Amino acid sequence: MTIRLLVADPQPVVRAGLFEFFRDSDVEIVGVVETVEQFVAKTRSLAPDVVILDATFPDGSGFDAVQELRKGRYEGRVVFLLASDRQTTVARAAAAGADACLFKTATQTEIVSLVCGLALAATPETVQIFSGELLRVRNVMRKRQVDPLNPLTAREAQVLRHLALGLSNKEIAFSLKLSVDTIKEHVQNILRKLEVNDRAQAAVWAVRNKLVP
Repeated sequence: MTIRLLVADPQPVVRAGLFEFFRDSDVEIVGVVETVEQFVAKTRSLAPDVVILDATFPDGSGFDAVQELRKGRYEGRVVFLLASDRQTTVARAAAAGADACLFKTATQTEIVSLVCGLALAATPETVQIFSGELLRVRNVMRKRQVDPLNPLTAREAQVLRHLALGLSNKEIAFSLKLSVDTIKEHVQNILRKLEVNDRAQAAVWAVRNKLVP
């Protein structure tokens, strides 16, 4: 089986490196692009099995681009190749609809194995050795249980976890499949119940009370 891959990265050296990585594999690179606009257009026209992309481009955000594609029912596998392993960066990838994250320190074997594993309908757990950080963060984001002494509802606690991980209202709404207005209402309720003034103070409360690691 030939796996069709689209590569999107603003850096020529990264694009060239990925092209070489997959040269003798079962992966066919059907497109190599350097902007968000090109990435969205090529993904829609080619419908590759897997896309691998950076988070930041000169003309926009890779996270926003993946959200746009997911809203358009793109069902291929999405892998972010990230420069940073910060929890917020991984959370933004998870919220956008990524299947896995790799970091730019990854080896050729790791990258090729992950792309092939995802394309062959492997479950995320089977490639956890390469995408465990995204799965861990996603589990934190999805958790709704709260301590009986916590003043928040289960949904408010879930929203607070997203907020504490650094996500915007728009990103939280996409992740939880709710409207932005609903998220705004939840955030206001959270601030009121926790008796804090802003999102930063709410995030500190979440960390202190172990809602996020």
